[in-house]
Amino acid sequence: MEARAISKYNRQSSRKVRQVADLVRGKDVEIALNTLHFSSKKASLSVEKTVRSAVSNLLNSEGGTGINPEDLYIKTIFVDEGTTARRFRAGAMGRASIIRRRTSHISVVIAEKNAKVSNKGKNK
Repeated sequence: MEARAISKYNRQSSRKVRQVADLVRGKDVEIALNTLHFSSKKASLSVEKTVRSAVSNLLNSEGGTGINPEDLYIKTIFVDEGTTARRFRAGAMGRASIIRRRTSHISVVIAEKNAKVSNKGKNK
């Protein structure tokens, strides 16, 4: 069973958020949340919030009552570029220089670890 959470229009560039997302990709949720909580990056707050939202979405779903939160891991996490707001600042010699205020979208998919091993593709 899996659940997802998407955080849109985060006021930070996707390049900076991807550095934090790479730290927790594929890890257990408990380890990932500890890593994000004690990280000094600003982006770790929004990634942690999105991971917590995905866990909450899974536990509050119809079949999520019997799921142990310790058996969850981050299946996929990716960061996309959002819209860029363009602002202008006075530049030298009467010119205007552009300032780009970048945003990002964070997508997280949480899944449950499968304890059983399937025999797909094995011939007996």
